[in-house]
Amino acid sequence: MKDIDSELDRFRGRLLAAAALVLLCFALVVARLVWLQVIRHDELATQAEANRIAVLPVVPNRGLIVDRHGVVLANNYSAYTLEITPSEVGGRAELEALIDELAQVVPIDAGDRRRFRRLLEEGKRFDAVPIRNRLTDAEVARFMAQRFRFPGVDVNARLFRHYPLGETASHLLGYIGRINAAEKKRIDEWPEEEQANYRGTEVIGKLGLEQRYEPALHGITGFEEVEQTAGGRAVRRLSSHPPTPGDKLVLSVDIRLQALVEQLFGNRRGAFVAIDPRNGEVLALVSKPTFDPNLFVDGIDHDSWRALNESLDKPLLNRALRGTYPPGSTYKPFMAMAALNTGKRRADTVIHDGGTFTLGNHTFRSHGDVGLGAVDMKRSIVKSSNVYYYELANDMGVDLIHDQLAPFGFGQRTNIDLDGELTGVLPSTAWKRAAYKRPEQQRWYAGETISLGIGQGYNHFTMLQLASATATLASGGQRFQPHLVRAVEDAVSGQRRELTGEALTPLPLNPQHVRVILDALEGVVLEGTGARVFAGAPYRSGGKTGTAQAVTIRQNEKYDARKLAEYQRDHSLYMAVAPIDAPTVALAVIVENAGFGAAAAAPIARRALDYLLAGVVPSEADIAAVQRGEAGAPIGTPRPAAEYVLPGLADTPPEAAP
Repeated sequence: MKDIDSELDRFRGRLLAAAALVLLCFALVVARLVWLQVIRHDELATQAEANRIAVLPVVPNRGLIVDRHGVVLANNYSAYTLEITPSEVGGRAELEALIDELAQVVPIDAGDRRRFRRLLEEGKRFDAVPIRNRLTDAEVARFMAQRFRFPGVDVNARLFRHYPLGETASHLLGYIGRINAAEKKRIDEWPEEEQANYRGTEVIGKLGLEQRYEPALHGITGFEEVEQTAGGRAVRRLSSHPPTPGDKLVLSVDIRLQALVEQLFGNRRGAFVAIDPRNGEVLALVSKPTFDPNLFVDGIDHDSWRALNESLDKPLLNRALRGTYPPGSTYKPFMAMAALNTGKRRADTVIHDGGTFTLGNHTFRSHGDVGLGAVDMKRSIVKSSNVYYYELANDMGVDLIHDQLAPFGFGQRTNIDLDGELTGVLPSTAWKRAAYKRPEQQRWYAGETISLGIGQGYNHFTMLQLASATATLASGGQRFQPHLVRAVEDAVSGQRRELTGEALTPLPLNPQHVRVILDALEGVVLEGTGARVFAGAPYRSGGKTGTAQAVTIRQNEKYDARKLAEYQRDHSLYMAVAPIDAPTVALAVIVENAGFGAAAAAPIARRALDYLLAGVVPSEADIAAVQRGEAGAPIGTPRPAAEYVLPGLADTPPEAAP
């Protein structure tokens, strides 16, 4: 017989247990719902919204760069690029196969492949890397029709930098290029706000003004909120915050003067700097040879990079900032000023120039060993007496020379608004002790002082330093920090912020001493080594020619350019101030391995001053003569400066825009 009561008890127990289990499960579900829907509601709602809405950075237009007259030197244009995201493709074999298939739809040459591989190595696998830039409309249409065949490949509209004048002013403008691994690491160390401003940015200033003024030129990145599909493709824009374009840089440079001087150099190497001594504005900063900065915008190809990097002419070297040279006889006016300041010489002190100066068993020679006879200070500059300055250097000593010339800025950075400036060398006994390791090298010998007086020996300066020192002399001791950018203009409001050169502590030069030196410099132009070149000039100027050794010639040998390789020949230099009574320009120019200063450097200076002060540019025949190093005074009929057509004008893309 069954025990009904017992079975009912067991059934009730099971029922209660099942009910308790069901209630526990419901309690767990309710607790989970409360956790998700109440406690973590805000956090999870944000995550869910993020899965549906993406915030995409919008890169701003890079700021324009214009010269002092508004001529555009750097702008932007939009073009389509074909890009591959390697992480969505697979391994290297799959990637190469994909590129081969792509090449059947859109032309991809060997250079494109090399650039892609280099950019791939510099970036990350989840970054989109361009395989072809500047696609035509037909190429875009052809690819989009077959896009389904190429996962991880897409066409995007990108902004490209453009330098309309090509090689003109390339060293001062610099260029932009794709952000590399080292730069990404440096950006990661920036404050969070600055990092955020570079999200989506793929390029950065690499050289020149593009690098120095990167924060101003970059602008402020905007953003768009877009709704995405599960596959990550945008379907509609929900909201946007437009980017703020970069500021416009207004330079102090006159691009026509810059281009004219570059043209006058021709295929020769050298540097030229012109400064307004009244405010420190740089009117031209030339380094020859130049290069085309447009080559770097997309990522320079291997052949072009090799040609630039391996050239003996070193076109990537900014000679105005980083080329250091002995100043030769252009140093003599500054030595004369030092002599007046220290009382080592009076203006009317006369010495006998017999063609040589002997110290111990060493003889220091003059030009062709020809003596000038009785020489006072003015004649020493006008006729460029070496003996006068050999004796002066010997009387002053190296440390006094250093102390007198250092305030002019020799051997120091000018702190111009460009990176990479070298200091050069203004020697002293302290400098030599620091520069050399062995005790016998650290000692200063009396014979080493003599050649300093004529701008040789250890003296090595940049043309920027020489031009800046000349500007200080021309202004009677007033000094300004040289600068290339005269104003920064807001791209939205148009508000202009003037950047004036920093006025430095003036040198306490005696005005009578300054007048002695300037009169002597004018004498060079009227009756000295610069007279032939400046004959007939419609303005008054002063200058000094210089010839600097590139290699040392032994004491018992005479210089003969015909027996030397080109790169061993003397450098040609010239410094100038004009107008002489109230200078508005001071300049320095060097033509490497071109011989005497009056033969190569002075003719370039004359044409530059003609442009600035007379408003004319030389005839084509005269330009050709200057390029050959065969020019004196200008030949042919000069043309109005306004008619000068900028040479090397690059083709501007039709879509180029601010």
